[in-house]
Amino acid sequence: MRLRELVIDAWSWINYKPAMADPHGPVHRAFPEINHSWVPEPDRRRLAVYKLLAAYDNNQAGQLAAVTGDHHGLERRELGDPSKLIDTTLGYLLGAEQTIVVPGADHAGNDKPSAGAAQAADLQERLRAWADKELWPLRIQQAERCAVRCGDGVFTLAWEPAKQRVLLRTFDPGFYFPEWDDGEQDSSEYPARVHFAWELPADPVRGLKARLRRITYELGAIGAATAPGVTEDGRAIREQVVGAEGDPVLTVGDTLDAVTGSVQRTYPWAPGRPSTTTCYLSDAEWLLEDLGAAHDLYSLPPNKAAYRVRSDGQVLDRLDLMVDFIPVVHVPNTIPDGGEHWGKSSLGTVLQLLDELAATDTDSASASATTGTPIVSLAGARLPIDRTTGQPLPVRVEAGTVWQLSDSGRMDALDTSAQLAELRQRIDHMLTRLAANTRLTTAGLGSLDPASVPSGYALQLALGPLDSLVGAMRLARAHKYQLLLRLVQRLHQAGQAWPAGESLPARLVWGAHTPTDRTTILADVVSGYGAGVFSLETAVRMLQEAGYPIDEVAEEIERIQKRAFDQAARLADATGDNAAVREYLQLPPADPGVLSVPLIPAQASQQPASPALPAELPPSGHTGGEGLTGPGPR
Repeated sequence: MRLRELVIDAWSWINYKPAMADPHGPVHRAFPEINHSWVPEPDRRRLAVYKLLAAYDNNQAGQLAAVTGDHHGLERRELGDPSKLIDTTLGYLLGAEQTIVVPGADHAGNDKPSAGAAQAADLQERLRAWADKELWPLRIQQAERCAVRCGDGVFTLAWEPAKQRVLLRTFDPGFYFPEWDDGEQDSSEYPARVHFAWELPADPVRGLKARLRRITYELGAIGAATAPGVTEDGRAIREQVVGAEGDPVLTVGDTLDAVTGSVQRTYPWAPGRPSTTTCYLSDAEWLLEDLGAAHDLYSLPPNKAAYRVRSDGQVLDRLDLMVDFIPVVHVPNTIPDGGEHWGKSSLGTVLQLLDELAATDTDSASASATTGTPIVSLAGARLPIDRTTGQPLPVRVEAGTVWQLSDSGRMDALDTSAQLAELRQRIDHMLTRLAANTRLTTAGLGSLDPASVPSGYALQLALGPLDSLVGAMRLARAHKYQLLLRLVQRLHQAGQAWPAGESLPARLVWGAHTPTDRTTILADVVSGYGAGVFSLETAVRMLQEAGYPIDEVAEEIERIQKRAFDQAARLADATGDNAAVREYLQLPPADPGVLSVPLIPAQASQQPASPALPAELPPSGHTGGEGLTGPGPR
């Protein structure tokens, strides 16, 4: 590659492969679907990188190398190191579990909950119930594994009228094509238009030709109401609804601003703040034979589109979704550079090291073959003769083989065990280098001997790079999952399934990514809560994050308080209020028909006995009343 052809972008780490550096090179020719005319030119390099990383993940890098001209590519040994690297990174990223938390929800059961605590608890319960129905952990694993491998993952949200809930789906990033206006692309800016596009193969049995499907989300100004219609040639479209006098009709709830002439709408999550923006959804197919060189993904001919129809009969031709956002969330694997949108694959910076490891594995396999079945040279041996041809028969080294040698005969074997041992040492060295460069560490990859660790503190120091790696990856995703949960809440509000109101913040809490010393954490919680440094909510939350089987913090606190008799006794001594004690123990109010025993004041209990009372009381075993009312004993 000449210097004037040097390309520096989000995928520069792949430039060491000359075939990838050329946008028209053999790697791009190996994936013909990338070179179709509808694929935008700037996206072809990104799609080729996704394909290449998928080949490494599936142990097909050797096959790809053979396609690009490497004659020894099919002999390449691939033992699953890239796939293990992806799965290990994914496991540490996700942790033991993922929990949806709404701040303030844990305080809803307090005696005097803070403002909005009940609303936060209700939202948290709704989000968790929705997550169970939508297989939340499974969807996260699907998107995050793709993000770790390719550098990008994509979630989509859609309101399903039949199920009355939001559907959560994941897309391959190779189908994802965001579109910005000139000068507006930034990692923190949301695109105004998002496309998902892929090819549908021909189906001769059903009589279907090869097609291109494109789903488009686009933000635009609110317009007049539309309804499903049909063109003269039978294609389903949306038509504008007009009144009796031919004037456009607005959607119920929309208003027309007489000053600006724009249509305004008040969304349930923004009461009192009218908006002029909405999101339109289009889902259509085009025959590949109708697309020429002048048509790419962003300029497909609308007169050739065949729009799809939703389950409720709505034609997906700029269908107004009644929301002012695009229900798509892009999840980068790393924090993008300034002005960038795409993340970096966890395999990116160590891809050359993986090639070296595969090459060494291939050499090691060859050396082990010559070590297990050595090459033998014979001198002065009488070889068997083929009686038909009179030529010596091929000699093979097999168990039980005997050769008759002359007096000066000699047999030598080629010993390659030293080379095999050196190759194995090189493999161990490269695995250690791989653990260091990926920051997964040898302890994280499971190749560290536990007996070689002198103490738990030394192991904690060894896992330091892994902690920083997981922290950076979770930081890149923190805002994305907050955004996703906010969109889930608003889509349910738009579907009138959840109450209207301002959106409450919700976040995803990851589980511990490394084994924790639960005994130490328990001791810290006990001492901190006992000393009054921690609140009970904080203490229970610490135990939950440490891996103790606590499902709900509020429910666990309620169970603890129901059995906290020592604290209840101290509360009674401090206040003397029986009602407060019963409320603390989660008991119902006392029956007013039961008389309470008055407490003797402390000062009265310290005064001398009254002379009106008898000097001696009867023994505790006395059951009669004569000792109190009658004369003394005779």
